[in-house]
Amino acid sequence: MTARLAKILLPLMLASFAFLVAFNNIVDYPSNLVFVRHVMSMDTTLPDNALIGRASTDPASWRACYWLIIAAEGATSLLLLGGSHALWQARRKHAAAFNAAKQLVILGCLLGFAVWFFGFMVVGGEWFAMWQSKAWNGQDAAFKFYMAILGVLIFVSQPDAELGVY
Repeated sequence: MTARLAKILLPLMLASFAFLVAFNNIVDYPSNLVFVRHVMSMDTTLPDNALIGRASTDPASWRACYWLIIAAEGATSLLLLGGSHALWQARRKHAAAFNAAKQLVILGCLLGFAVWFFGFMVVGGEWFAMWQSKAWNGQDAAFKFYMAILGVLIFVSQPDAELGVY
């Protein structure tokens, strides 16, 4: 039962994190929109950057990308919350039922990984060369987030045995 409880609580903690990130991005919308603007406009990358042609200086595209990030963070939170609830409901059931209840957690982890790895490392970090900016580089923070998500995903995905069979 201890492992099952951990598999319920860890995604719940990730859900809390994703919720707070989305909530903070809405409440402090202007501050974080500035971050997206600088990354997408590539205005703080290295001088004579050969990749500068990728820059987007359209404010509508900044807002659209920012709302996409917020929506994905919120959806990550909801999936993980729903997954934790499904696991809680299945905590005393047979192993097959508990294992089947992991689907929303797995989807939530997948979406969270997409936000913080694909969004921040691939798109922001490499496409928009965020790594070149000293002031507007979120790669270190994103790394911490997606590694935590990956750890929970790996742990939760491990098959569970019947209760009392450990």
